[in-house]
Amino acid sequence: MQKYGQHFLIDRNVINQIVDAVLLLRVENLVEIGPGKGALTQQLIARGQKNFTVVEIDPQMVSYLQTHVPAEAGIKIERHNFLEFNLSLLPHGPTEFVSNLPYIDAADILDKVLAYPFFFSAVFMFQKEQAQRIRAQAGEEFYGPLSVFSQLRARISPICKAGRGCFSPPPKVESAVLAFERLKEPVFISEEEWQKFKKLVLSAFAHKRKTVFNSLTLCGYPKDVVADSIAKLNLSPTVRAEQISPQNYVQLNKLLS
Repeated sequence: MQKYGQHFLIDRNVINQIVDAVLLLRVENLVEIGPGKGALTQQLIARGQKNFTVVEIDPQMVSYLQTHVPAEAGIKIERHNFLEFNLSLLPHGPTEFVSNLPYIDAADILDKVLAYPFFFSAVFMFQKEQAQRIRAQAGEEFYGPLSVFSQLRARISPICKAGRGCFSPPPKVESAVLAFERLKEPVFISEEEWQKFKKLVLSAFAHKRKTVFNSLTLCGYPKDVVADSIAKLNLSPTVRAEQISPQNYVQLNKLLS
């Protein structure tokens, strides 16, 4: 394993399914995050994709790509930690992202991508359990803040699964690929609105064994306003955070604002 803990994707079938999804959602700009040795990069080029950007943190992998990616493909290689990379340096316009995401940073990278003003689509591989959290519906085992924040910013579709043997070296967990498409009508117009909403959802889930009423009031929301808002949404006074849908959280946020 390399210094940065990469698990290199080697399964041709999974690679092709990811590339198929990328090309189906193709827009003006493409960014690949953490290309490693370029398994996806090379297949994208072979399928006609040119003039895109790759962002790679590992200097050894950057050197490898510089000597193995054909110059005529016009690939711009940025040596950066994507979470610290200034996205304003990318060409402006509808942008698609693709990556076999590093498990440890996957949620943070997804959040950064979905928040990018020019985000249009993405095809990302996650640890299987994290993919389940992203797609989970209210009341299901894996439902939580990640489900709410993801589903309110993109339409999410499953692409394929990837077992341990699809990687070198094999990880300890299985993986899954999801596609994200920007919603036609954004739920939140301003960053200020979004931050208020995030605070509400995180507060609701802050005390897992308590009702939403208790959790929100413990986090500083006025008791009478919380009780009134829950009643207006026809929710039970004992409703818990994992039982409230993303859309109801949006309504709850409006009532509490």
